Order: sequence, then structure tokens, then C-alpha cells
Amino acid sequence: MRVMVAAVGRMKQGPERDLAARFRKRAGEAGRSLGIRDVSVIEVKESRAREPERRSIEESIALASILPEQAAVAVLDERGESLASAALASRLLGWRDAGRSEAVFLIGGADGLAPSLLDRADLHLAFGAATWPHQLVRIMLLEQLYRAITILAGHPYHRE
Repeated sequence: MRVMVAAVGRMKQGPERDLAARFRKRAGEAGRSLGIRDVSVIEVKESRAREPERRSIEESIALASILPEQAAVAVLDERGESLASAALASRLLGWRDAGRSEAVFLIGGADGLAPSLLDRADLHLAFGAATWPHQLVRIMLLEQLYRAITILAGHPYHRE
């Protein structure tokens, strides 16, 4: 299985980008023993459209165009589920065991994702009720993926 984070916008150089890269690398290394071949990040350009709805649609089209056909799809959605780390690990394991070759986590732009893309998702994931900057969401998601993978690999988890 491959794990991909697809996000609208580019992460600028700096400590946030370095931290995201560190969690991506650590998740990839920890996942090898589980059959997780790769953890990657794909960035799509932000739309320049003036209307928020049009921006959302254009960005959603760009994200949808990179989705593998049989991928498990999770969207970051403020109205989604707040999962514990072990529950996210269980979702990944379930997708892998169901034969899904890829798990793709989508982070939309400031105007959100189009309803058609939200409807395609297997999971709507939230990081609480607070509003988070997109750079931090990406870091938090990569950290949670790393944590979920280490839980599945049998590393000690302080919550159990």
C-alpha cells in the first residue's frame, strides 16, 4: 500500500516544511515492515478564480485528477470525525487488508472541497473544532500517519 497526502498549495521553505518532511520520512521508514511502500506528498496549485465556489471546484478537480481509481480516500473536513491515533491506525489497516493499493488524504484550500469530492471520501477526518492553518494541518496529518504506522508496527504506544 502507498500512502499519499495531496494538498492544495505549496509549503514554503522553513521549519514547517522541514518538520513535515521529517514526519513523512519517518512514516515511510516505519511502514516498510507493514507493506507500506511509500508515503508521499503531492501539492496542487491554488486556484486564481475570484469566486470562492469556483476556487473550490477548480482545486477539487486538480485533486481528483491525481486520485488512483481504487484508492481509499480521506478528506480533512472540519465537520469530520475526530479519531484517536489507534482508530486511524485501524482504518489504515482495514484499507490495506481490504486490498486497497493506496490511501490518499486530501487537504483542500481555504474554500474547502467540492461536494462531489467530499462524497467520494471513505473518511472525513477532523483535527478538532479549531481552525488550523494549512501548513499545520499538513504537519499534524503527517505526524498522525507516522504515529498510526508505528502503532501498527508494534512500537510501544503510551496510551495503551
